Amino acid sequence: SFKNVTKRYKLYKNDRARFLSLFSNHVRYKENKAVNNMSFEINKGEAVAFIGKNGAGKSTLIKVLTGVEEFETGEIMIDGCDHAIINRSPQEAQNRGISTVYQEVNLCPNLTVAENLFIGREPRKGGLIDWKTMNKKASKLLQDLDIHADVTQTIDNYSIAIQQMVAIARAVDMSAKVLILDEPTSSLDDGEVEKLFNLMRRLKSEGVGIIFVTHFLEQVYAVCDKITVLRNGQLVGEFTTAELPRVQLVAKMMGKDFDDLAAIKEAKDEEEHTEEDIVIKAVGLGKKGYIKPFDLVIHKGEVVGFTGLLGSGRSETVRVLYGAERPDEGTLQVKGNGITAKHPITSMHAGMAYLPEDRKNEGIIADLSVRENMIMALQAKRGMFHLLSRKQQEEFTDKYIEMLQIKTASRETPIKSLSGGNQQKVIIGRWLLTNPDFLILDEPTRGIDVGTKTEIQKLVVKLASQGMAVVFISSEIEEMLRTCDRMVVMRDGAKVGELSEDEMNQSNIMSTIAGGQ
Repeated sequence: SFKNVTKRYKLYKNDRARFLSLFSNHVRYKENKAVNNMSFEINKGEAVAFIGKNGAGKSTLIKVLTGVEEFETGEIMIDGCDHAIINRSPQEAQNRGISTVYQEVNLCPNLTVAENLFIGREPRKGGLIDWKTMNKKASKLLQDLDIHADVTQTIDNYSIAIQQMVAIARAVDMSAKVLILDEPTSSLDDGEVEKLFNLMRRLKSEGVGIIFVTHFLEQVYAVCDKITVLRNGQLVGEFTTAELPRVQLVAKMMGKDFDDLAAIKEAKDEEEHTEEDIVIKAVGLGKKGYIKPFDLVIHKGEVVGFTGLLGSGRSETVRVLYGAERPDEGTLQVKGNGITAKHPITSMHAGMAYLPEDRKNEGIIADLSVRENMIMALQAKRGMFHLLSRKQQEEFTDKYIEMLQIKTASRETPIKSLSGGNQQKVIIGRWLLTNPDFLILDEPTRGIDVGTKTEIQKLVVKLASQGMAVVFISSEIEEMLRTCDRMVVMRDGAKVGELSEDEMNQSNIMSTIAGGQ
C-alpha cells in the first residue's frame, strides 16, 4: 500500500538525504498506457541508467518527472518527504531539484555562456543586470566543474559537448538534486564522452542523483551504478550494473532470450554475378567540391556497406547516387538503363529509394499521421492525377504496421507521437511500399534501441534474400559486419577501398580507413 511505502522511505531521511521515487504512475496517450505502474528509486550520489526499447516509456517518464506531462495515479517523493508532490510545470520540477539536459541542447545560441548559465536569474544591481558579477560567477562555476570556456563568448562558438556541460553546470548551480541526462552522448566523440563521464562522476561524489538515458550499452557499464529496465511502459526491474551481464540485459529489454552478438545473416556461398544481376553501376560519378568521382557496382541481392569516419563522404556518396545532390560528372545506370538523377523523383521512377540520415528534418513530417507519412512516396511516384483512395491508403498502412511491428495507437496517430525507432520503421515502410529495386539506408539504426536495431538488420538481410540491392550506412562497424556482404571504405570525400566478405574484419576496415587500400 502507499501508506507502507511512505513509511519505508522515511527511513532514508538520515543517511540518504537525496533521492527521488516514482510510484504506480499511469500516463495515457489515447488508448495506449505509455507509463503503467512504475516504481523506482534513485539514491544520493547514484547514477541509474534507464534502458529500454524505443516505445518502452523512457521519454514519457522523463516528461512526468519534469512536469511536462501529468500522471493519473501514483506519487513522486523527493528528499524523503512525507507527502507526494505533483510537478505541474518544468519550472516547478526545477524548483524542487529535478533538472534535465536533453539530447538537443536547449540553450540560446546567440547568448553568451554566462547569459545561458544565469538566464532568468541574472544578478542585478539597481534594477539592471550586473554583468561583471554574472561573468565572475559564471567563470567560477565552470572552473569548479573543470569546464573550459570563455563565459563572454556566445555559446554557438563551442562544440555540442561543451554546450551540454554548460547546461549541466546550469542545473548544478540551481541546486539540482536529480539530474536527468537524455541521450547526452549521441553526438559526441570518444574524448568528449569521457569528459562528460568525468563530470558525471564528480557530481555523483557531491551527492547528485543522475538518471542516464542512453542506447549505448557500453556507456551504461562505464558510468552507471544501477540499471532500470523498462518495457512496454512498465518496469521490468532494477539491477546492480556489476551483476547484470550484457546479454541478460538485452534479454530483459526484449522480453525473450536474445544474443546481441549473434550473426544476423547466414553464410552465403560465393556467387558468380552476371551482367543481368547488376542493379547499380556508377562510373566516375561525382560532384566537384562535394564528393570525388567514384566507381561502384551493386548486384541484385547484395547488401553493400559504406564505412568511414564522420565527414568521410559516406552520406555525400549516396546523395549523389540518388540525385538528392545533382552529380556534375560521370554516368549512372540502374538495371542497365542510364539515368541522369536531376531530381529524386527521377530516381524513384527508376526503382530507387532513399532513407536519409536526418530522420527529423528530411524523413518524417511530424504533424502528419502515420498513414499520411507512410503513403507519401508512393503517391508522389504515382502523381497527383492518380490519387490513392482512402481505402488503399489504410490497407497499405495496416499491412506495413503489422509487417514491421510498428507500435502506434492507430494509423491516424501523428508520427511525432511515436518513438524514434517506430518513426524509422514508418519511413522504411514508406519506401518498401514503392517496391524498389535499390534501397539506400543511411544510419537507419542511429538513436534507436538494441532490439529495434536487430529487427531492422534482419529486415535488411531478408530484403536482400528476396533480390533487393541495399546500401547500408552505419557508424557501428560491428553492425555492418553482421549485416553486409561487401564494404566500401571512404576517406576524405573519396572511395579508398572495397572489402569482400572474407576480408571484412575490424582490423582490415580500420587499416583501410587509416591509409591502406
